Amino acid sequence: MIAQAQSQLHTIRDLLRFAVSQFNKAGLYFGHGSANAYDEAAYLILKTLYLPLDRLEPFLDARVTDAECKQVLDIIERRVKDRIPAAYLTHEAWLGDFSFYVDERVIIPRSFIAELLQTQLSPWIDDPDRVTAALDLCTGSGCLAILLAHAFDNAHIDAADISPHALAVAHKNVQDYGLEHRIGLIESDLFSALQGKRYDLIISNPPYVNAESMQQLPQEYRHEPENALASGADGLDATRQILQQAARHLTDDGILIVEIGHNRAELEQAYPKLPFTWLETSGGDEFVFLLQRKQLPKE
Repeated sequence: MIAQAQSQLHTIRDLLRFAVSQFNKAGLYFGHGSANAYDEAAYLILKTLYLPLDRLEPFLDARVTDAECKQVLDIIERRVKDRIPAAYLTHEAWLGDFSFYVDERVIIPRSFIAELLQTQLSPWIDDPDRVTAALDLCTGSGCLAILLAHAFDNAHIDAADISPHALAVAHKNVQDYGLEHRIGLIESDLFSALQGKRYDLIISNPPYVNAESMQQLPQEYRHEPENALASGADGLDATRQILQQAARHLTDDGILIVEIGHNRAELEQAYPKLPFTWLETSGGDEFVFLLQRKQLPKE
């Protein structure tokens, strides 16, 4: 069907309309950057044709060559037939104004912590210059480590992940931003390879999908590494380990910030005595918590 349409599609407007129709017909799931079929179609077309991502209107009635049309239709077909997320098709994902290389070795960046770093974690950190050591635990593509480096100019950042494949992607992104001198990549199962290291700030967007939700994930998510998503029956396996071990890796005034998906109620039930501070994000105050070192469980 998609291949047969090539002879009838002549402009970017034609391709856009066709892509939106195909995406809606297929019932695609949008949770990796774009929120709907139109935005995703526009992004894939502009990216494939090497056009500015914020300038669709001037090009809508531009005619495309046969070769360009085929390129766009190939991308549309892969998105529809194989349910591959757009970021894996273009090898590009965005957090705010920052672009990152991604492929199926890492989950596609999406984190409320990214927007919190835009304010240098104010008011919880009153002097960003005093942050000299920070850790991004479960770094994946390295995206949050790179945002940490931009938020805290004086900080050396460790970026740790259990997956050597993910760290290879992170290495590319760190190189692309010229931050090899400030970000150290460490293969580590949570804190296991970080013995003796202490940080002013630890952030983590660990696996947090519970077993029931893993069984119900849309097909798009099944292209992502399972070990970067699944975290036991209640989604808290990784978070429990972080809470148990974080105090020994924080400086006296250090803070821990962790993203936990939709698990706030379960976490508060599991740790009724911990004074979680829930940080306000664009999605609400249920997804990211903060604890100071003195508030963490003592081992």
